[in-house]
Amino acid sequence: MTNDVQMNPAGPPAAVRPTTVRIFGAPDSSRAFAIRDFLSRSLVSYEWIALDSASARGIPGLSGLDDPQLPLCEFPDGSRLTGATVEGVAQQLGWIRKPRLQTYDVSIYGGGPAGLSAAVYAASEGLRTILVERQAIGGQAGSSSLIENYLGFPQGISGADLAERARQQAVRFGAEILRLREGVHAIFVDDGIRVDLADGTQLTARANICATGIAWRRLGVDNEDRLLGAGVFYGAGASEAPMCGGETVYVVGGGNSAGQAAMHLSAYAGQVVMLVRGDRLADTLSDYLVRKIVASPTIRVVTNCEVVGLDGDRSLAKITVRDRASSKTSTLATQHMFVCIGGLPHTEWARDTAIVRDEAGYIVTGSDLLGYPGSHTPWALSRPPFHLETNVPGSFAAGDVRHDSIKRVASAVGEGAMAVAFVHKYLSTT
Repeated sequence: MTNDVQMNPAGPPAAVRPTTVRIFGAPDSSRAFAIRDFLSRSLVSYEWIALDSASARGIPGLSGLDDPQLPLCEFPDGSRLTGATVEGVAQQLGWIRKPRLQTYDVSIYGGGPAGLSAAVYAASEGLRTILVERQAIGGQAGSSSLIENYLGFPQGISGADLAERARQQAVRFGAEILRLREGVHAIFVDDGIRVDLADGTQLTARANICATGIAWRRLGVDNEDRLLGAGVFYGAGASEAPMCGGETVYVVGGGNSAGQAAMHLSAYAGQVVMLVRGDRLADTLSDYLVRKIVASPTIRVVTNCEVVGLDGDRSLAKITVRDRASSKTSTLATQHMFVCIGGLPHTEWARDTAIVRDEAGYIVTGSDLLGYPGSHTPWALSRPPFHLETNVPGSFAAGDVRHDSIKRVASAVGEGAMAVAFVHKYLSTT
């Protein structure tokens, strides 16, 4: 399979530089899938070569499919990376770097729509801006195969394409973007926020915006972690869909993400079966997607059911589904299952800080802080908190990570821009 989209990998050079990576690995390799998924979401052109035992032994230096040198990646300059990982590939592409400055005006954590929007507006208005993303740019939205209800794109746009356009725009205005970097500890001090990154780097900024979004919710069944990337996937599976030719695949979930995944997969799979906990798809899915799914001859919807078991040796071979009304179970053979059942906020970093979170872990901001049940840190200033400000002055939250936010790309983009306006107000008073 070839993902033939090209991208501009770093910084603001005038022309797009083609980048093609060849990936060799076992068909059921979760590490190879992680690399394909990362490159696909980053709009890097790649070629996937799935090996069998004979072809693996035919590559000089390899003993077979279980050789620790797999996955193996070849780069356009002729270099090779054995035992490849996502971070190793990103390093080879020149994407791993350290902060250029000692102190920034604003640091943004999370490279989804809210974080990218904040980076564009902050940098375009002259703020020294840095964005830190722990995975691929785009966040959960970046894994969407097609966003059809975002203003200005009547034919829709893939999440990865939208994110890459925003990344290029932010970089063109001067924003600094660190990929595959994660904050592990934060300290709020009088002059801003100091964050220790996982690689030992310390990052200091006068103000910060948390746009870390949400992570896919897990099913919580046996073998889920073991089969992740080896038949079990989260999201639309943009890089995996072409591997599903002629198969029966399952999509777990009934929201818009699940509907988009089903539509995308239906272009490749023989049949797509949506497994929905609720009584009706229309209760949780936008009307335009309901109409498309109902009209599709290759999509079947099964309601009132849940996945309770996964099985397979090296990769997924079958799933167990329980009818919620009768409690009867069925075992279904499949090699691909895509889970889209909502998410949980990325706020683990706030556990040891004064940041107020709600019972689900979302960050509480603005007027919601005043009198919030369980708020252990009162608002300390005479002025009220700004709309997107946390209980720590100068620290803001935007997008899906925020308490009571609207889970839509457009609202996340709007909150990112709005947060920058409040950052300006905050900085003007300090």
